[in-house]
Amino acid sequence: MRVLLAGGAGYIGAHTAVALLEAGHEVVLLDNLDNTSDVVADRLQQITGTPVTLVVGDAADDEVVEGAFAAHGPFEAIIHFAAHKAVGESTQKPLQYYANNLDSTFALLRVGLAHGIRSFVFSSTGTVYSNPADLPFAESATRDLVELSNPYSKSKLINEVILADVQRVNPELNVTLLRYFNPVGAHESGLIGEDPQGIPNNLMPFVARVAVGSLPEINVFGDDYDTPDGTGLRDYIHVVDLAEGHVAALEKAEPGLKSYNLGTGRPVSVLELIASFEKAVGRELPKAIAPRRPGDLAATYCDPSQAERELGWKARFGIDDMTTSVWAWQQKNPRGYAG
Repeated sequence: MRVLLAGGAGYIGAHTAVALLEAGHEVVLLDNLDNTSDVVADRLQQITGTPVTLVVGDAADDEVVEGAFAAHGPFEAIIHFAAHKAVGESTQKPLQYYANNLDSTFALLRVGLAHGIRSFVFSSTGTVYSNPADLPFAESATRDLVELSNPYSKSKLINEVILADVQRVNPELNVTLLRYFNPVGAHESGLIGEDPQGIPNNLMPFVARVAVGSLPEINVFGDDYDTPDGTGLRDYIHVVDLAEGHVAALEKAEPGLKSYNLGTGRPVSVLELIASFEKAVGRELPKAIAPRRPGDLAATYCDPSQAERELGWKARFGIDDMTTSVWAWQQKNPRGYAG
């Protein structure tokens, strides 16, 4: 099928583009390049041997989305990655997060439905689950907007509610909500990886930049959580596994609304992740304990069994595979896509 990837030049979008192309689908990327580079399209062609179209523009703008459909459609499906995604930053910039994360959904839905799309896959998050007592989180776990601790998670849950309402009045449409846990890793080629602009908000690219010397030390935000080593527990998933989950979701899509956790179900602490990366690098990295960040929870990890039962998808890679691939990407691209 022909798929429009909104936010498709970003970290997860680029890896999903590779997975879709390798599975025989066609893709067009729509991205404002706010947190990535137009180099990505060339890198995707190097990996797959297929030219990739990149439309530069804002997915929250109906005219931009309409232009993508007019020039490069028709599309049978939209995958929506075009969101701001940092939990901590969202607590400082709530208006920016709500505006972008909701307006992009509205524009993609308005234009997509007008052009008869059959599937809409939404990049959601495991942080929509609000009750830590529900661990490991199944798709039926509590999602209470009032109890969520940050605007990022709230914006994702509001999107899920909107999409459920839209699907109800468009019963021929497939809507799939993919609740990610913590994506890390990079493509085995070392050509695409996570390259956030400025100082990274996520742990893995921060650690990688310390390893190449562009940042002085790793900040471990909180060592007094009720966890085995005091640091936060997260369900880290290799971005290639995550990308393959999108392919499975599209290929299994039927009219209706479905939600799936995409994770490993195996929690790893912040210190364990750093130790794995140090093993890949071959040396200890400088680190310091910092105060907890607003909005962070002690632990988030999932029960991914529904995706395995219904999509035939299961994460293949472990934490050492993830950190080794990040180090290979960072060594090959010490300044990210800038060189």
